[in-house]
Formats: sequence, C-alpha cells, structure tokens
Amino acid sequence: MAYERSENTGSGDGADAALALKILVAGGFGVGKTTLVGAVSEIRPLRTEERLSRAGERVDDTGGVDQKTTTTVAMDFGRITIRSGLSLYLFGTPGQDRFWFLWDELSQGALGAVVLADTRRLEDCFPAVDYFEHRKIPFVVAVNCFAGARTYGAHDVSRALDLDRGTPVVLCDARDRDSGKEVLIRLVEYAGRMHTARLLDTVG
Repeated sequence: MAYERSENTGSGDGADAALALKILVAGGFGVGKTTLVGAVSEIRPLRTEERLSRAGERVDDTGGVDQKTTTTVAMDFGRITIRSGLSLYLFGTPGQDRFWFLWDELSQGALGAVVLADTRRLEDCFPAVDYFEHRKIPFVVAVNCFAGARTYGAHDVSRALDLDRGTPVVLCDARDRDSGKEVLIRLVEYAGRMHTARLLDTVG
C-alpha cells in the first residue's frame, strides 16, 4: 500500500497522523506534465526545468510541440489537499528516454500514476503505459485535449494503446485545475479498487 504518515505539529490537544498519497504524472515529451502539476498544486510547484539546447535537438523530438523551450530534467513536485488529513503528493516524471533511470526511484511507494497522452503523438506514451503495467502500478490515461488536435473517444484511445480491460481513459485539459482534479479523483478511486482487490486475493 502506498502512503506516508506524518505528524501534524499544529496547536491542539495532540498531533494527528496525516495521510499523504504519492501520485506520479508521466507521459511523453511535451505532453503537459509540468502544466498539470502546476494547475492543481495548492503550493508553488517545485520544478527542475532547463532550457532546450542545440545539443538536445538531436535526441528530443519537438514535432508537434515546436513552441516548447524548456524541459523537466529531474521531476516536478506539487501538493493538493483532498480533505483534512488527506493530501496527494504529485511527482511529475521527465519524459525523455535519457532520464528514465529516475523513474524507478520516483515510483517507490506510489499509489498510482496518471499517464498523459497527446493524440497527435499517441505513441509517445507507450513507454509509460508499459512501465506501469509491468510493475502493476495502477494508472489512468488522461488525454490532454490540445487545441486543433483531432478528438478521439476514450474507447478509441484505449483500443489504440491496447490497455488492459478496465484501465480508465479520461479526457482533460491539463491547464484547468478542475479538470486536473477530476483526473486525480478517478485515479485514486481506481487505485483504491485495485489495491482492495489485491488484498482480497491474498486472503482468499
């Protein structure tokens, strides 16, 4: 089970244990991971972005994201409170192949993941889908609806990605806080069902 317990040191009769769930936000280069974390975070997000360089042009495919000038080189971090005593810690992963060695560290203790997808470059999210399926980490696919991109239904995206039966696919706008929160709620609900089913299997 993925959670952390920390002590609330505020004034009162005693310290209450707070529950923090770790969520990863993954996907291909330029799909909107940093944007999503920044949109939903209630704190100023921690970002580790660097400007794209000429050297990086050889390895970073900027097709379809020509206006992108920076890239995440370690992680993004944000936090959102669901209710008193329950928070989500959001970790945005770097999208390029050369930074994937960081994923194993970031995924430790994660409740689940959001895989952002761009229908113009749908193949870019295959590595993230494979990563979480292989490690049995619950995830949802969130299709970031870019202006001018052709619209596909959730079923079409699920079939194109050959997702396991039941894996949620949701449409979203990574810039919009409410839209991002809906994605996170769907993930938490789905991950909860998956973890409960696994626990029942172990005692069955």
